[in-house]
Amino acid sequence: MARLSVLDQSPVRSGGTPADAIRETLALAEACDRLGYTRYWLAEHHSTAALAGSAPEVLIGQVAARTSRIRVGSGGVMLQHYSPLKVAESFRVLETLFPGRIDLGLGRAPGSDQLAARALAGPGGGSPEFFPQQVSDLLAWLGGNPPPEHPFARVRAMPTGDSVPEVWLLGSSNQSAALAAHFGTGFSFAHFINADGGAEVTRAYVREFKPSPLLAEPRASVAVFVVCAEMEADAERLATSRDLFIARLYTGRGGRYPTAAEAAAHPYTPWEQQIVQQARRRRVAGTPAQCRERLETLAREYGVDEIVVVTITESTATRLRSYELLAEAFGLETR
Repeated sequence: MARLSVLDQSPVRSGGTPADAIRETLALAEACDRLGYTRYWLAEHHSTAALAGSAPEVLIGQVAARTSRIRVGSGGVMLQHYSPLKVAESFRVLETLFPGRIDLGLGRAPGSDQLAARALAGPGGGSPEFFPQQVSDLLAWLGGNPPPEHPFARVRAMPTGDSVPEVWLLGSSNQSAALAAHFGTGFSFAHFINADGGAEVTRAYVREFKPSPLLAEPRASVAVFVVCAEMEADAERLATSRDLFIARLYTGRGGRYPTAAEAAAHPYTPWEQQIVQQARRRRVAGTPAQCRERLETLAREYGVDEIVVVTITESTATRLRSYELLAEAFGLETR
């Protein structure tokens, strides 16, 4: 049976505030720790009205302090915006505070529009073309051993220590998978972003994996958008919020995360209907038994033993209930 983890995008709902979203993240993390989930990852998005999590490195410390067993990490840090040394230092601090519980997930995408990406990068600019070198530098500083020829070989990421965060590369295409295999890190495929070719990409990562000081064997997972409810009709109704959210997002209109009533009242254009139909291929919605069956089928297709669950619904209560029902369906050990 697959293990379950969580990716929290800290959603800001229609009628809610970003502060509400951050408070919900902390409460949901505590609940998922009790429910027996393996990891709790915090996403990074910028200048996005519907998603409040802009600084996972800050939230990780708060979540880890409020939980006891669940691993806590980034899903992920958008490395193109930052100095690898500074990211290494931030996560070495977190690892020192919570040894053996910190994950450092890295992403290639900007997590924002191009204007916000330029603002984050500053005058020097940031570009995904430098991502492989950034990953290489970051891993060297995490491990305390930059190569002698490196221009900053004498620099150390403090605080040093005996353990390092578990490093994952996250992606929805083959580029990050290839880098994860090359550098010997974990890899998580974002099925909730792209449902095409993910199984082949993930299996290729496993085949091409090179052992590293960080990881002796490949470690992979698949991230899936899931809505679980006691009745299939309720799950499908709750999932319609995402339909409207995605339709707005892909047509450049953004906004807060809508309710199911707003989705039902929306007059979808033919183009929006096509967007929704494509998006529905990337999600799972149903009863606990249906969700378990579909997720285990996906896990077998991907060849993984861990599923990272992304769930957003129109209310805190229905979102928490979805995670509770899923935990029960998979027989997670509650704490």
